[in-house]
Amino acid sequence: MTASKGDTIGIVGAGSFGTALAVALARAGRAVALYTRTPAVAQAIATTRRCPRLPDVAVPEAVRVVESPRELAAAARFLVIAVTSTDVGPRLVELGAVLDGSHLIVHAVGALAAPDDVRVSELIERATPVLRSGVLAGPALPGDLAAGRFASMVVASAFDEVTAEARRLLNLPPALRLYGSRDVIGVELASALAGAYTAALGLADGAKVGVGPRAVLVTRAVAEAARLLEAMGGQARTFAGLAGLGNLLVRGASGDDPDYAFGQALARGDASAARTTEGARAAVTALRLAERKRVRMPLLAGLAGVVAGKVSVADAARLAADTVAAEE
Repeated sequence: MTASKGDTIGIVGAGSFGTALAVALARAGRAVALYTRTPAVAQAIATTRRCPRLPDVAVPEAVRVVESPRELAAAARFLVIAVTSTDVGPRLVELGAVLDGSHLIVHAVGALAAPDDVRVSELIERATPVLRSGVLAGPALPGDLAAGRFASMVVASAFDEVTAEARRLLNLPPALRLYGSRDVIGVELASALAGAYTAALGLADGAKVGVGPRAVLVTRAVAEAARLLEAMGGQARTFAGLAGLGNLLVRGASGDDPDYAFGQALARGDASAARTTEGARAAVTALRLAERKRVRMPLLAGLAGVVAGKVSVADAARLAADTVAAEE
């Protein structure tokens, strides 16, 4: 029997996270419409039940691949945006032409939206007729989701209906537990900053600074992130939750997180991948935001300097070890 529009989850983006979430949901009996604009990806899933971005995981038959925004809008009322910060603008514009006020959106974009350094929730308001939206963030790694291992996330929205629907459709205990928040600004910024600080952890570990400086780095990250969240109108304590610190600790302990791997590459003197991870992009965009708000973030500034080519890798490694000395 075909699932109703209200009981189908639409996922925009067949990357590693979007595909892993689709797999976890389908295994739990949810109906999923997975939207990709890449014909080769759509064909691979349809014919082999494998996604090139998550090749070791079988995609259940309950995941239906769609290749047009109109088909997605007709299939699902509740949508999860799971694309990169550089791609989210164009995807929201095309979705804006086919969505209406009955749709609900939560995004899982872990950075500010390019090129204007805006929060994605703001972009949703500008580009679509959707009236109720939210943000999904936290330490749910694609590998854990796909394998059914314990993961947890937080959904933040100003609208109770968004939070309730997200928990009804996405909460899959014990594999995935979803918590609620109303601090949209705080959760969005915490998610972006967690990616940047994950890269900083990778840099510190790659430089073998030791457990003491590593602990200092984490505590300083919490302190300076809280300042930016508060300056932007969010709650300072939000970074200490799942979207920020929880995200950072899990990703910093993962062997295959792209932001952590990027930081390790920096420690080896290889900055060639600097602009290819969300954490790298978040470091630059969040720093611009901090400068406009006159918030001092020396740890973020060091990492952003490397990404922008303004600070040497050696100087950034020293900064990762000596951040405590830069704090007032």
